Amino acid sequence: MALDKGGAERLLGVIKRRGPQRIADLAAALRITAEAARQQIIRLAAEGLVVSETERRGVGRPTRRWSLTGRGHARFPDTHAELTLCLIDAVRAKLGEEALERLIVAREEQSRNDYAAALAGARTLAERLARLTKIRSREGYMAEWRKVAGGYLLVENHCPICAAATACQGFCRAELDVFRAVLGAGVSIERTDHIVAGARRCAYRIAPVAATAEEHQHDVGQRTVAG
Repeated sequence: MALDKGGAERLLGVIKRRGPQRIADLAAALRITAEAARQQIIRLAAEGLVVSETERRGVGRPTRRWSLTGRGHARFPDTHAELTLCLIDAVRAKLGEEALERLIVAREEQSRNDYAAALAGARTLAERLARLTKIRSREGYMAEWRKVAGGYLLVENHCPICAAATACQGFCRAELDVFRAVLGAGVSIERTDHIVAGARRCAYRIAPVAATAEEHQHDVGQRTVAG
């Protein structure tokens, strides 16, 4: 079974979400044959969208994994990047850093209010995190979450404001502050991966500092939820 153009985009999406993948992994994710996946990968490589790396682990044949190139990542666009950068530069030049910071604070307040309204009524940290993930996915962050030892991991596989965040990392600081505010008191949030710092994704380690017995009972057994 060959992939059409939409299938090629889905293949790129699998790599974007999961990181470097083997041909067998891609075939399984898309429910196609390994040969069909291999043919599509060859086409995408010819277009400069993917590149392979050989991984050796102990004895046996080396493993070949495919990842996105810079051009491949560009298929998941930074929302209005050029316009955003022009506006940031204009604010800095005309009004100064203090004015830019006020704009970031205003955006942070709006996001906090919108997210808090969407999370209202969620009884547990897991419920709040599930709702937040859906919101972030709708906003273009390709977000997902899962339960890990001692807490949860929130992963954002794409940053639709990457150009703005790179030019002004106050956006990233404000984002983290919003997460801390809407997920509630007694929650520890640590950013463990950061796209702006060169990682392929942003990831946040989230743990209840003093979870109640009731919340723990509700959270046990929760599985990965994608937005």
